[in-house]
Amino acid sequence: MLPPMQRHIVELDKVPAKPRRFVFVLLQNFTLLSFAAALDCLRLANRMSGKTLYEWRVIGEGGETISCSTNTVFQLDGDLDELHRDDTVVICGGMDVQKATTKRLLNWLRREARKGLRMGGLCTASFTLAEAGLLDGKRATIHWENQDSFAEEFDEVELTKSVFTIDGTRFSTAGGTSSIDLFLQMISNDHGEELASAVADQQIYSSIRTDQDTQRLSVPTRIGVRHPKLSQVIQKMEANIEEPISPSILARDVGMSTRQLERLFRRYLNRSPKRYYMELRLQKARNLLMQTDMSVINVALACGFASPSHFSKCYRAHYETTPYRERGAHAQRLSV
Repeated sequence: MLPPMQRHIVELDKVPAKPRRFVFVLLQNFTLLSFAAALDCLRLANRMSGKTLYEWRVIGEGGETISCSTNTVFQLDGDLDELHRDDTVVICGGMDVQKATTKRLLNWLRREARKGLRMGGLCTASFTLAEAGLLDGKRATIHWENQDSFAEEFDEVELTKSVFTIDGTRFSTAGGTSSIDLFLQMISNDHGEELASAVADQQIYSSIRTDQDTQRLSVPTRIGVRHPKLSQVIQKMEANIEEPISPSILARDVGMSTRQLERLFRRYLNRSPKRYYMELRLQKARNLLMQTDMSVINVALACGFASPSHFSKCYRAHYETTPYRERGAHAQRLSV
């Protein structure tokens, strides 16, 4: 029989007289993992300290119920009401964040931001904050799948690839488990590293990341190949989508001949460097078509295609549909 779990209370030298309150704003189709991970950090901080350090409220447009991306329905504590000046607002985004970012929500965020509240977004909610103009001149991050469209739409935001960012009264995460890293940092800032570590231990979270850590796996891990020159070439490709670099220059930059580079890609990725590069560009194009209102012509140019006709031909060969039909089908799915 297993012994009862021992409860270890972290003694705190200084405890604020008033608990810090977080107000979670759930958007339609929000990502459950990001929200739950953040909320559990606060719960565990209270438990491990033996004190009510944090309180929270869960609200959303309409104030009744809302669904997450798994279609699970959540009961809300209230509508988009007026908040206290010392509240911290956390917008929880997920799928189809553009549709979930309503005019009423944007007006509410701008009004509350004028009070000087701390505000942030989890997962794709950086889009909502940026759309409201609350990230202008700030560092921010967003889920890697939304990075291309975000960069095209919000020039005034300094987009990073970090797992989370904190810039003054604004914060953001890339989604998933990065909520844990952000909230552990907040707990550490408020009450010290010992409490943050105790919370991490309770979550069996043994590798705490900082805002210097990037959200995506390294190239070798992603492609399942540990070849330094291959990784260098792929990194150059990913960084030069709008103006593609020729295979000969890519090969020269890593000290190889074009033929050697060709053999390297064939051996490890079963495709030519040209084909792999094309797939990267088309993947970015698809993200932009789905997530922005950019014209097909501008999407083509942003992904290194000189003409819309060439872009359409390549897109159809890879995805078996045209860019126009892809966007139309996506819009139809969102309207259902």
